[in-house]
Amino acid sequence: MCAFFTQHIKGWASWGRVYQNLPAWEPLIRHIFQKEGLPYKQPEYLTPGTNAVFRVGGHVIKIYAPKESGIDSTADIETEAFAAEHAGKLGIPVPECAACGVLKDQYRFAYMIMKYIEGTEFTKAAPGFTEQEKISFGRRLRDITDQMNIPCAPFNSIDVIQDKGRYRRWDKYTDTFRAERLAYLAKTDFGERVFVHGDLCGDNILITDAGGIYIIDFADAVQAPILYEQALVASELFHFDKAYLQGYFGKYDVHMLTELCFQGLLIHDFGGDIVEQHIAGLEEIVSLDVLKERIFAAIQAGCRL
Repeated sequence: MCAFFTQHIKGWASWGRVYQNLPAWEPLIRHIFQKEGLPYKQPEYLTPGTNAVFRVGGHVIKIYAPKESGIDSTADIETEAFAAEHAGKLGIPVPECAACGVLKDQYRFAYMIMKYIEGTEFTKAAPGFTEQEKISFGRRLRDITDQMNIPCAPFNSIDVIQDKGRYRRWDKYTDTFRAERLAYLAKTDFGERVFVHGDLCGDNILITDAGGIYIIDFADAVQAPILYEQALVASELFHFDKAYLQGYFGKYDVHMLTELCFQGLLIHDFGGDIVEQHIAGLEEIVSLDVLKERIFAAIQAGCRL
């Protein structure tokens, strides 16, 4: 069989070299669109993520990293397909899925094709927001997450607290801190588990010209305590900007918000990175008490996007 994708993938570094190499993907993308009976146009670049993502006319195609990349992302398609459909049924504004499947080429590629939404990523739109627009956006996003963060039937086997494979972003912290964190996880009740998007960062929220909000990329959706979602929104999405926090949390108490972010980040898959990027340097975080103090200081400072 003649392969449509001819590049070599062996390890994460090689995937990093090819996943946004549009000429290398074009024959495979063309074949997939013909296979699915969808209209084809010359693919265009989109904001890069972990997987190969391109715009094709009125659609977006995502081709997931195969196992040869070192991180097999093909299972993510099951989570993303279910989660996007589930969110759509809840009335959450999400792109419609046009097709998904697996194609055996040189490698086994899982893919998903969604309707393209004409909009601007929050990351790019946010710098132009006024204080009142920030408050309004926070309120609207809270309405969306309140509608989304409700109990649902199991859809994957991930346990955000017990799965030790999700601890790797804390590996760079001290042995004593990691041990203290594990002891805290073992004794703490984080509350009821609900459906969460899991990665509400600025690249996964689109704002249309009419002001609509769309949520994309549900590959990290899980069942988790609601603070899992809210801690990431406060820290990673809003960078603790006071206007956004006011819109999203209302008249919040700094101590209560500190506790929410403290617990939410400790169990979040991205928590170790978020702490390092938005809260304090690795050398500072020597204990849970220090981490909580740094989160409190970050919220009080209320840095601005």
